[in-house]
Amino acid sequence: MSPKILTGNTSQNLASHFFNFNYLSNYTKLLKQMYYLNKIFILTCILFFSKLSYSQVYDPEKINKKAIEVYSKAIEELQYGEVKNAIPLLSKALELDKNYVDAYLSLAGVYGELKNYSKSVELYSIAQQKDTGYFKYYKLPYSINLAGLGRFDQALKMVREFLLIPNLGEKSIKSGQYRQSTYQFAIDFAKNHPDTYLFSPENLGDNVNTSFSEYYPSFTIDDSILVFTRRGDGIREDFIESGISRDGFKKSVLIQGTLNEQPSKGGINISQDGEWLVFAGNFGNQGFGDFDIYISYNTPGGWSDPINLGPNINTDFWESSPCLSPDKNTLYFSSNRPGGFGGKDLYVSHRKQNGTWSKAENMGASVNTAGDELAPFIHADNQTLFYTSNGLPGYGGTDIYVMRKKGNGEWGIPENLGYPINTIENEGSLFVASDGITAYYASDRADSRGGLDLYRFTLPQDTRPIKTLYVQGNVYDSISKKNIPCAVELSDDSTQQIITHIQTDETGFYFITLPVGKNYTLTVNRKGYLFYSDTFNLQSKEAFTTVVKNIPLQPLALNATVILKNIHFETNSFHLLPVSLIELEKLVQLMQDNTQIKVLVSGHTDNVGDSKDNLVLSDHRAKAVVDYLIQKGIDAKRLTWKGFGETKPLATNDTEEGRAENRRTEFTIMGMD
Repeated sequence: MSPKILTGNTSQNLASHFFNFNYLSNYTKLLKQMYYLNKIFILTCILFFSKLSYSQVYDPEKINKKAIEVYSKAIEELQYGEVKNAIPLLSKALELDKNYVDAYLSLAGVYGELKNYSKSVELYSIAQQKDTGYFKYYKLPYSINLAGLGRFDQALKMVREFLLIPNLGEKSIKSGQYRQSTYQFAIDFAKNHPDTYLFSPENLGDNVNTSFSEYYPSFTIDDSILVFTRRGDGIREDFIESGISRDGFKKSVLIQGTLNEQPSKGGINISQDGEWLVFAGNFGNQGFGDFDIYISYNTPGGWSDPINLGPNINTDFWESSPCLSPDKNTLYFSSNRPGGFGGKDLYVSHRKQNGTWSKAENMGASVNTAGDELAPFIHADNQTLFYTSNGLPGYGGTDIYVMRKKGNGEWGIPENLGYPINTIENEGSLFVASDGITAYYASDRADSRGGLDLYRFTLPQDTRPIKTLYVQGNVYDSISKKNIPCAVELSDDSTQQIITHIQTDETGFYFITLPVGKNYTLTVNRKGYLFYSDTFNLQSKEAFTTVVKNIPLQPLALNATVILKNIHFETNSFHLLPVSLIELEKLVQLMQDNTQIKVLVSGHTDNVGDSKDNLVLSDHRAKAVVDYLIQKGIDAKRLTWKGFGETKPLATNDTEEGRAENRRTEFTIMGMD
């Protein structure tokens, strides 16, 4: 992608970029930058071009003197960045002289800066009709506003005509070529994506939005809590919370606790279970330098004091826009530390079993570019990552992209979300609800209460992540009934790969997300106990939205029995299916960790077919499990097997559900020498 040139709508892009990401630590510095960018825009697009060409149709020397006087006052307002103040003055100049082309062009530029593209295009068109020769240097900003309306074919035609002008300066050529590439991208994208999508963002309303800017929305997985950032005066930013009920959003309030005592912070993200907050803060000598990433925990008294995530995450450079994976084991964020691919890159860190975070790693060239990558958001499915980039082909400025994790754990190719979600402006952070359909973002649309407001909209079909449900509960000792901390794993039955590995909290509470469309096996392990397993069959149905499953763990003891719920064989065969490896490996681990135990593996069938055949089949299936354990190095002297056929049913054989429950494999502890 070509480098960006400061022309046309650039100053507004920078403002939007700042309010979405908060990556400048000095607000005064930003205002100065915006002032100079406005000045560049005015001097290059309003004053400079107007002196380049004269024609017989339009003669600036013949304009009404009073109109010129009013126009000069408008230019003074523009030079000081007072864009809106210039509108009535420029309008007055046009009232005084309907042929004042410079006033049309300047007013068109002002409306372009305010993203009123339709008004800008209307005024540019009038100016072009007044004098095509005088207008030719304005074909570049005209094209930008045409693109703002989504009229990319016309924009491309206009910028191509601009680039044919002889003796253009180098910056003008680069700027035109850059815009040409973005318009061509938009046209090509539309050809490959049928235009059936209706983009209709809905303002979240007065209980959420105010006259200040609101941005960085984040929800818990059950959509019961919304947290976001609200801009205050100067560098002040506050963390805000709103509850959600059937009637909509509740009146937003400051987050409880001490988090809002520090003014310089932003980029907040709440964990899917609502227990953690991660965010960026510039807290002076409490950090490593610039903005660092902090964490806060939900307590009965509110959110805890912020804790710096330490040197494995933070550096003396800039770190921001953090996002936790749904299992809270992975942290994604952006940083401008040295050694990356561009200005700001995406990094990832993994939480280890002892609770510490691994050394952050750059996500690599498949994700990062020579530009800036920001605002990562990992969906509750733990497989779909949204983020922003200005280094990939797109519509101009910063676009939102989506990447999906492949079966081998690597990330696929980034995909642009397309127009009109992405526009010629800088797009900010995106949050997608657990339903995989509803998205939230910040924008300064026409119905904004002031600055940026929070909106929601429906994602296009081909950009949606997987709808995600969740299971939660407590793990406890089946004898003492006391809650116990332990490891909980979720495996994909189709690949036998562990997709989530979490440690419960100290009370034994766990929380795991379940993307629909697949079947899963849940296993729980703790030393001194038999492992627990259960299955969730979501391949073709969505039978529930929330599961509360409290899990009893059996202490190691004689005659303790575990039903292996996901051991499967080929029909009328004792050949193990691949999905069985998930539980078999847990049984191997149990035998390796507890070398003193001896087990009996028993096979059971339903009553379909001949009872003698069922007895033989169940015996062969039990032996197949034992053979697997021996193959994995378990001493055969510790293992016995027996088939019971249909003689020990757990449920009725009169229903398919009952018969499925009776077809099972079990293991029982027979010795503890």
